[in-house]
Amino acid sequence: MKAKSLILIALCAAVPALAIAKQPKNNLADQAAGMYADDEPTITEECVKNVSVVHTLVKAKQFAEAYEPWMEVYTDCPNANKSIYTDGAKIVDYFYAATTDPAEKKRLAQLSVDMCDKRIRFFGNDPKYPTAYILGEKGLAYCEHFPDDEVKEAAYPWFKQSIEGLKERSKITVLVEFLKVSYNLYKSDPSRYGEQFIADYTLVSGYLQAQAADHTNKNASAAAQQKDYVDNIFAVSGAANCDQLDRLYTAYVQENKDNMENLFKVISLYKRVGCTESDTYFAAAEYAHKMQPAEESAAGCAKMCMKKEDWRGAIAYYEEALKLVEDENDDDIDDYLYMIAFINFDKMKNYTEARRYARMSLEANQLQGRCYILIGLCYASAKPYTDGSAKAAILNKTVFWAAVDQFQKAKQVEPSCAEDANKLINNYSKYFPTKEDMFDLPNEFGEGTFIVGGWINERTVCRAAH
Repeated sequence: MKAKSLILIALCAAVPALAIAKQPKNNLADQAAGMYADDEPTITEECVKNVSVVHTLVKAKQFAEAYEPWMEVYTDCPNANKSIYTDGAKIVDYFYAATTDPAEKKRLAQLSVDMCDKRIRFFGNDPKYPTAYILGEKGLAYCEHFPDDEVKEAAYPWFKQSIEGLKERSKITVLVEFLKVSYNLYKSDPSRYGEQFIADYTLVSGYLQAQAADHTNKNASAAAQQKDYVDNIFAVSGAANCDQLDRLYTAYVQENKDNMENLFKVISLYKRVGCTESDTYFAAAEYAHKMQPAEESAAGCAKMCMKKEDWRGAIAYYEEALKLVEDENDDDIDDYLYMIAFINFDKMKNYTEARRYARMSLEANQLQGRCYILIGLCYASAKPYTDGSAKAAILNKTVFWAAVDQFQKAKQVEPSCAEDANKLINNYSKYFPTKEDMFDLPNEFGEGTFIVGGWINERTVCRAAH
């Protein structure tokens, strides 16, 4: 054994064997990258023996005991076997987790990255785990061991080169971490990294989809799960707009029009991003609904009918979506009911049905100012007194009392509606009966309260227009 090796072993022998107490200290790892610039290291019998010893200890999870012989081979014969690097990563991870010394953590973190560079030099041509694969491992090591670097920009080119080299054979973790780094860059400077993030998402999403669709791939299920995860990152990022999504998914929907699972993923993604007016979304919903009617596909078809101004068709699909809801606490129930109410009010002028569905929506979620506003607008649009007399004309002004009452409720249950509600209150208060109107009908308005007639049938308080 070389003299420096004997000295190293003698020094290490004095270090306690306890894992947490033992903090490996040496300068050899820091020098290792430049030690063999001109010639190949010699693989001695001692090196081969130590490689075997290290591997056996690591398999037994005896990482503390493995450190000394591992550092020997890592320093003296780094070209002996690629297990030096796979075992070394586990040893470094062990000590990194065990130490609380910031300086030691920093040294081990750098060592984890440097190991990848050295592995590339000596084993970058490995047919199974080539340079592209090792660069992915380098990126993963950096992301794990440099927590203070929030963006992790240094890892971006390593991941990028890895994925460009391995394509659909890339590790799932590399694909996901790469997109996370790209997302971090986008958040740090949206104008600079926006297009890059979209391109990276397209790349990663496509490779994960390919892996998920490969029935011979034992990790297909994990790839499918991570595909959903990166889709969600993209959906909430703010980088996606509907046109961009259409460019990504229009052909995909056509290619998967008989694949229920993939169609529902597209429907869900478009819904999260808020692109439910897209023809691509409509197509996915229609294909899915024909194969297997479900709540989301029915809602998608309802929106398609809305865009085509097929109001009755929209109502029918929303009604179907309500029947297909599996969870009675589904947050979309109040939306479906409100949309039916809105169509009846705004498009079909059926105010009684509009109020009925608005009230049903309130039963599902009481804190909806929009429903009270819609009911108030229904009242303001109604003329329940229809005999054509002067008295009926005055009595029809009482609908504005009932309407304003609803607007007041709207801002009470949902303060964010206050601005809209106050505008409506100010507008419709001008149409209240005047003092002269109320004086002309003392029997109707004499007690200070009034029941608005017809289908409205609401008790209200008499107020004169200002």
